[in-house]
Amino acid sequence: MTDFTSLGVKAIRDGVANGDFTALEVAQAFNAAVDAASALNAFIVPTPEQAIGAAMRVDAKRAGGESLGAMAGVPIGMKDLFATQGTQTTAASHILEGFTPEYESTVSQNLWNAGAGMLGKLNLDQFAMGSSNETSHFGNVSSPWRKEDTNAAMSPGGSSGGSSTAVAARIAPAATGTDTGGSIRQPAAFTGICGIKPTYGRCSRWGVVAFASSLDQAGPMARSVEDCAIMLGAMAGFDPKDATSLQMDVPDWESALSSDLKGKKVGIPKEYRMDGTDEAILASWEQGKAWLKDAGAEIVDISLPHTKYALPAYYIIAPAEASSNLARYDGVRYGLRDLPEGAGLQDMYAETRAAGFGDEVKRRILIGTYVLSAGFYDAYYTQAQKVRALVARDFEQAWAQCDLILAPTTPTASFPLGSLTDDPLTMYLNDVFAVPASLAGLPAMSVPAGLNPDGLPLGLQIVGKPFDEQTVLDAGLAIEQRAGFTHAPEKWW
Repeated sequence: MTDFTSLGVKAIRDGVANGDFTALEVAQAFNAAVDAASALNAFIVPTPEQAIGAAMRVDAKRAGGESLGAMAGVPIGMKDLFATQGTQTTAASHILEGFTPEYESTVSQNLWNAGAGMLGKLNLDQFAMGSSNETSHFGNVSSPWRKEDTNAAMSPGGSSGGSSTAVAARIAPAATGTDTGGSIRQPAAFTGICGIKPTYGRCSRWGVVAFASSLDQAGPMARSVEDCAIMLGAMAGFDPKDATSLQMDVPDWESALSSDLKGKKVGIPKEYRMDGTDEAILASWEQGKAWLKDAGAEIVDISLPHTKYALPAYYIIAPAEASSNLARYDGVRYGLRDLPEGAGLQDMYAETRAAGFGDEVKRRILIGTYVLSAGFYDAYYTQAQKVRALVARDFEQAWAQCDLILAPTTPTASFPLGSLTDDPLTMYLNDVFAVPASLAGLPAMSVPAGLNPDGLPLGLQIVGKPFDEQTVLDAGLAIEQRAGFTHAPEKWW
C-alpha cells in the first residue's frame, strides 16, 4: 500500500498520470494528515472539500483521456496571503478575520489551472512581518523538528512558517510561500526543505496581500529541487493585472534540470563571513563549496562590499512601503470595524487599527511612517534607496566574475519559540544573508545541507543572475544530490 504522504510533487503527478493511484486517494490521505497534525497549527483554515473536488476533476479528466496539467493531482497548502475566492483570506491578522474574497489571486489560479488542489490556508507571521511565525493572530506555528534531548517547541521560521512546517511534516507535498526579505528561504532552511524566490516579477503579485510591493515575490516550497522547479513553472507567468510582472516566457525548468556545473563559476562573498554566525553553518558552507566543485564548478572569491548596509536599508524600505500599503485597512470597506458609540471617523480608524493590527505590524507601520515623514524622508528613506542601488550594483559587478553565489541561508539553525520575541533586533538579524538578494530582485534558493550537532536542519543559499532561475535550480540539484539529505522530523504531534 502506497504511503501517499511520503510522496512529493513529481511522484504524485506522475503516479496519477500513469494510473498507479487516483488523485482522490492522494487528497484523502493528505486531508487526514492535516487533520491529525492540528497541534502544529500550520493551517488557519483547512479546506478538505476543495482538495477532494480538485482531485475528482483530475481523475475525471484522466478517465476521459484529456491531457493533465503540470500539477495534476497534487494537493498543496496555500499561504494565507493569497486571495482565494470563497475562502477566508486573513494575512494571519485580526483586521482581516472573516474576509472572504470574491476573486482569486493570479498565482493560485495558475496552480488550479495546472491541476493542483488546496488542502487549506496556511498560517504565517501577520502580514508576512516576522522571522519566527510568532506574530500570527491565530497563534504560533510549531516546527515539526525538535532539538535532541528536548521537547521545546522550535520556530519553523517566518513569515512562511505554516508552509515550511506543512511540507517538512509531510502534511502537504508542497506549499506556496512569499519572500520579501527571506521569508521563503529562511523557513525552508529551518525545516530542512527547499524553497526558491524567483526573480522579482516572475510570479504575479496580483491578489497577494501586500507587505512591501517592491520586494514581495511568491515562490514554491517543497521537499526537492525538482518539485520546486515543477511548481514554479506552474506559478510563474506574465500577468497584465500586475504592473511589475515580467513579460517573458516561462522556461521549462524541470526538463532542463542538470547537476552538471562544468564551466560555471561560483562566487564566495567574503562579507558573508560575519561575526556571530554558527560554526556549524560555516562548516556547511565549506562543505557546499566542495560539493559544487565536485559538480564541475570553479570556486572564486568575490566581494559584495555594501552587504553590511543591506539589512538596515531593508528595515527602512520595507516598513515604509508597509505603512503605505496597510493604510487601506481602515474599517471602512472590508475587514474589522471597531466603532465605539459616539465615535467619529478618526476614532474609528484608530480603534480599528489598534484592535486589528498586532504589535509587530504596529512597530513596522510606525517605523515606516516615521522614515517617510517630511523631516526624515531624505535622511532615512532616500539614503536607504541609495544603499539599495549600491547593493544591486555589487551583484552586477560580481556577475563579471561568477555565474552564481553560494552563501549560508541563515546565521543560525532554528531557535525555541519565545526565545527572541523580546529582542526584535536579534530577530531581524536572522534575515542578514537573505535580504541582499531581495533588495536586488535576484533569484535565490535554499537547499538542505545537513543537520547541526543538535539535530536541526541547516540550509545553503544559492543566488543567481536576474532571470536565471535555471542555474540556481541546477546548483541546488547538485547540492541536493551530494548532501543526500533524507532526514525527516520524528513524528511527535
